[in-house]
Parts: sequence; C-alpha cells; structure tokens
Amino acid sequence: MSASSAVLQDQSRLSRIDRIYFKLETVLTLSGGVVIFLLVFLASANVLGRWLFNMPISGYVDWVEQAMAFFAFLGLSYTQRIGGHIRMDMLVGSLKGRLLWISELLSVLLMFLVTLVLIYGSYLHFYRAFSIGDSSVDIDLPTWPAKLVVPIALSIFALRLLLQIWGYAKAVANGGDSPVAVPLIEDAAAVAAQEAESVMGSSSKGEGA
Repeated sequence: MSASSAVLQDQSRLSRIDRIYFKLETVLTLSGGVVIFLLVFLASANVLGRWLFNMPISGYVDWVEQAMAFFAFLGLSYTQRIGGHIRMDMLVGSLKGRLLWISELLSVLLMFLVTLVLIYGSYLHFYRAFSIGDSSVDIDLPTWPAKLVVPIALSIFALRLLLQIWGYAKAVANGGDSPVAVPLIEDAAAVAAQEAESVMGSSSKGEGA
C-alpha cells in the first residue's frame, strides 16, 4: 500500500543534507510536471489542428514518446523521499524499534543494489542510441536525450537511497522511534486525522475571510 509519510528534521549533518537535496528533488519533480503541462497543450493543438484544418502536428507521437521519460523518472527520488512509492507493509507495519529500522535498512540496501544495475543498463542503452544516432520513426527526432534522462534520474534516486541508508543505519545504532531524513509511515487513522484537520483549517480560514 502507499501512505502519507512524515520526514523528521533536526540540526544534524544528515538532516541538513537531506533538506538541501530535497530542494533539488522538488525542482526535478516540478520540471516533470511542466513537461506534462506542455503535453496537454501539444495534445490540444494536435486535436484542434486535425479537426479544424486537417493539419495535425507532425511527429506528435514521437514527441510524446520522448517526453514520457521526463515525467516518468524525474519524480522518482522525490517520491522515495516522502515515502510515496507503493509498498506492502502488513508485516513491516507490525515491527517496532530497531527491528523495524533493520528491516527498512535491508529493504533500502536491496533497492540501492538493484538501482545500480539499472543505472548501468540504462546508460549503455543511452550510449548505444547516442553512438548510432538513433532517432524516432516519424520525424527523425534524436532519442538519446530522453534515454539520458533515465540514468541521470536513477543516479539521483541512488543518492537519495544512500541518504536513507545513512538515516536507517543511525536509527539502528541509536534506537528510538524518531529517526531523521527517512519517511515515517503513518497509519490510516493518523492520515485521516491530518486530512480532516487540513479541511477544517481551510474552512475556518474561509469563514474568517
């Protein structure tokens, strides 16, 4: 399942690095959103051009295919930081203390190793496309920029995993229930309470205005 997560902060070096890195992740995620926004305009122009003037945008499918890499991968690290990826936590949710942090540490370590393999494979895929001058079928759009996005985004994701490995390792060493720089999964009741508080707060502001 996926759930809302809190990420605690303090004045430690890990927390400061986490906050700085989160700014980069936020910018990349917004960039992916901008790409989606531009695709909406492109789709509208393509439909209207075909309908009104019988002149669809040349290479529309090629542009969409290349853009998919940007909005699919640029938000990967951001989502990991906030704990937004889909996960099955029926077993992990019952763990507490060091046992929980050990479980999370092993999980993130495995993700990191898999990500390293994906970075290597996606870089080879980019390099092959760049070397042979691979292009799209319709308008000969170079494919290497979109393919380069994948290893770059995965590398940023890998660095986020390293920060979380650091955070979980500190949690294992220190114990406690409040480690910094890692997503703390909240239960459904806590999420519902926060959403209700947010709605009630918005309503109160509206009434006050």
